[in-house]
Amino acid sequence: MAEKTENHDRRIDYVEFNVADIAAAKAFYGSAFGWRFTDYGPNYCEFDDGRLKGGFTDFGPVRPGGPLVVVYASDLEEVLTSVERAGGTICRPITDFPGGRRFHFLDRDGYELAVWAAA
Repeated sequence: MAEKTENHDRRIDYVEFNVADIAAAKAFYGSAFGWRFTDYGPNYCEFDDGRLKGGFTDFGPVRPGGPLVVVYASDLEEVLTSVERAGGTICRPITDFPGGRRFHFLDRDGYELAVWAAA
């Protein structure tokens, strides 16, 4: 994920698609839109459309209802507390990944989002 600064705090930062086949997703989006790609191992690929970055992963099930929206946080624990106070439900606790940490939550309507912080 891209380098972050304080002015990104609590803003949508990344969009993540669970896909069945990363190579097929790269071929489709590269051909259709000219996106560029950076591979981070066999299970993750970052895309760059020239304005927004996101990722393709096969770690989770395909979600035909939409991609995972990822929000950046300067203080991950503080934002987790804010999400809980606002009525959100933590569905995946804080976990490490290469480059940072993240958690997932469900909003009041059941939409799943993630929040991440740099390592």
